[in-house]
Amino acid sequence: MLRRERRSVLGVEPVGPYTLLRLERGSLDSGTPGQFFMLEAPGRLLPRPMSVCLAPPGELGFLIDPVGPGTRTLCGLAAGDRIGILGPLGNGFGLDVERPLLVGGGIGVAPFPYLSERLGGPPAVLGFRSAWHAEAAELVPNAEVVLEPIYVTDAMPAGHDVLACGPEPMLQAVRALAPTAQLAWEAPMACGYGACYGCAVEIDGELKRLCVEGPVLAAA
Repeated sequence: MLRRERRSVLGVEPVGPYTLLRLERGSLDSGTPGQFFMLEAPGRLLPRPMSVCLAPPGELGFLIDPVGPGTRTLCGLAAGDRIGILGPLGNGFGLDVERPLLVGGGIGVAPFPYLSERLGGPPAVLGFRSAWHAEAAELVPNAEVVLEPIYVTDAMPAGHDVLACGPEPMLQAVRALAPTAQLAWEAPMACGYGACYGCAVEIDGELKRLCVEGPVLAAA
């Protein structure tokens, strides 16, 4: 049974417009790439879901885009602060793939450093709005970067097992080109374990609770 733990902040580092928040891992399992943790945002009512970006010994790293009060609070933490953390939660990527290709857009690249490590450094195609945002690609080995107005789907080579994460329009476009892809969907979450239905999204006419049925789902 998972329970919320309290962990210390080890570091807070800028990565372009994003922030890499590093926490002590303690006894926490880092989980499978694509799974997520609920991080307490001090002063906010609800925690925020964050996928594991890096999992070196003794640490858990989370790449965060400061787009709202909760994420800005997390990015404003300092070394030595302590926050609550719950996880790992949800379903991650299946790692039994022969020719992996990572395809990501924007903050959707967050789980890829950990995923790339587990898969042995496969090729990646990553799309960003600007060169500043693309600084996050430095965390992902063997990455080809494209900037708007070029789409990642314009640069996707054929014949690979695609593992993708990014905004919904990008995932839909990837899905059309790679029907067997694994897609990590994004949605706001309140609880992280299926009780509130706050993260339910409609995919092919069916509601999916991304926190328990996802966030990684098969494209088909």
